[in-house]
Amino acid sequence: MEFIEPSMLVILALVAFAAGFIDAVAGGGGMLTVPALLSLGLPPHIALGTNKLAATFASSTAAFTYYRKRLFNPECWFRAFVATLFGATLGTLVVDMISTEWLEKVLPLIILAAALYTVFHRAPQGEHNKVDIGCPTFNRKQYLQGLSLGFYDGVAGPGTGAFWTVSSMALYRLNILFASGLAKAMNFTSNFTSLVTFAVLGHINWVLGLTMGVCLMAGAYIGAHSAIRFGAKFIRPIFVSVVSVLAIKLAYEAWF
Repeated sequence: MEFIEPSMLVILALVAFAAGFIDAVAGGGGMLTVPALLSLGLPPHIALGTNKLAATFASSTAAFTYYRKRLFNPECWFRAFVATLFGATLGTLVVDMISTEWLEKVLPLIILAAALYTVFHRAPQGEHNKVDIGCPTFNRKQYLQGLSLGFYDGVAGPGTGAFWTVSSMALYRLNILFASGLAKAMNFTSNFTSLVTFAVLGHINWVLGLTMGVCLMAGAYIGAHSAIRFGAKFIRPIFVSVVSVLAIKLAYEAWF
């Protein structure tokens, strides 16, 4: 692919902006960007590598925004960071050595379960959500969560941010806003780790990745500030909508 029509670049830019906004609010932006890249005729591994480059821009912007608003304290989540780093590295290294057919069948069910949990779960409110005070000890949970979700992001990736949000709400009793802050920070960790590996393997279209990355950053900036300003009432319906659509899309591709 040596030439891309300007109209296609504009469409990619708009898709990337929307994906950045959705990813910063609820996770699942890759549901938009990966199909858009594949539609250009890119080989799957190039599309995934290019998407990781663009996604790293968005996740870094969202993570920094949540950090500045004091909705994420790195000192409380060091173990999760280390575990995510190792998990993503391992997942990216073995992605070409394992069959992903079973994952394609099970993934829609997992995402639907995440959506249902979000609908019926009543997150704690107020001061109980401020995990930066005292930093409760949940070491084993952080290791298990980081390794499993980091590994998943290295192997596949769709919905990783949504999985981080839901699992953090369940494991640590966070509300959806604080869980989103943690999700963005850890999603950036696994994105960057996979990006480095894809870059070493030469599976990145740098022009497309950087172009979409800038638009993803803009969308992520607006999305993160919108989520922080309007809170859980703003995030919850978008989150449920994204994970539901993602589940239906993956189910259709896997089963039909």
